[in-house]
Amino acid sequence: QVQLIESGGGLVQAGGSLRLSCAASGRTFGSYAMGWFRQAPGKEREIVSTISGSGENTFYTSSVKGRFTISRDNAKNTAYLQMNSLKPEDTAVYYCAARNTYYRGVYFLAAREYDSWGQGTQVTVSS
Repeated sequence: QVQLIESGGGLVQAGGSLRLSCAASGRTFGSYAMGWFRQAPGKEREIVSTISGSGENTFYTSSVKGRFTISRDNAKNTAYLQMNSLKPEDTAVYYCAARNTYYRGVYFLAAREYDSWGQGTQVTVSS
């Protein structure tokens, strides 16, 4: 397991942008597929985006496709989620998650498939 620390959340107006960062401990960050999830009040945690350990393969849930971009810098042990054109419905606590995997080209969609989780960062989008 790795320790994950998210940052970059905050309050923004609709149409604005935020960039979330997820810093990981350890020296084998490239062996971890990374995911961003979010949970709004009264709702279940949902997948937002994932990226393979190599960074070559990504997934976006349909509601954020074209607005959010996931990336990673394995030299800095950090994953990012660039969020543009934010909407009030994007308001949630955002969590990053990591899953150790031998295959660096794969990613994972289900929360139960991830080994490590950050503490979460609040994103609030006002209308």
